[in-house]
Amino acid sequence: MLNMIKIRFCNLRFYDRLLLLTIQEGMSKMVFVSEVYAAVPATCDTPLQEKVYQVLQELEIDFQRVETEEVITMEDCQQINERLDMDMVKTLFLCNRQKTNFYLFVTSGDKPFKSKEFSQALEIARVSFASAEQMDSMLGTKIGAATIFSTLLKDAGKVQLVLDKDVCDQEYYGCSDGTTTGYLKLKTEDVLKKFLPYVKRQPKIIEV
Repeated sequence: MLNMIKIRFCNLRFYDRLLLLTIQEGMSKMVFVSEVYAAVPATCDTPLQEKVYQVLQELEIDFQRVETEEVITMEDCQQINERLDMDMVKTLFLCNRQKTNFYLFVTSGDKPFKSKEFSQALEIARVSFASAEQMDSMLGTKIGAATIFSTLLKDAGKVQLVLDKDVCDQEYYGCSDGTTTGYLKLKTEDVLKKFLPYVKRQPKIIEV
């Protein structure tokens, strides 16, 4: 009987430790998200980020934004979604095998990317992810910060813009401001009818 009590006690301590580790792991994934701002940042970290806010002001596009710790994955964006009361888009930088054709694909944040479906929708060969070096040189961002606003840059003129129809149907558009520490909430209509005409871009809209 005494041995059984000891076993139960040991098991209890094991599950307590397991629970604590689980809680600590969850806490470690918490990302700092600032209060919501409706004005441009006091300082900008990259040339693209500075250009983004200049153009938003020029086009009189209303926005809300938050500042964060570095955010890379869509899972990390969940707290941003909650603070801004919208869903972040997923922006992927893709290329063909020869690295001669490039695509900036904007889709829903919770939708898995399937290369085969994307390629079939565009009637092209299978694509893969472009490199971090190509992202930096063509989009002016690093991994985790890909954004539709990279179309402001000259080198992004070589990149075909592709939008998921589901994104176009949403009321709000949430994306990076060109960094992994700044995120925006805008009206999708403003992105489609004000910003894209400004950069003279006619996106390919697909259903996947």
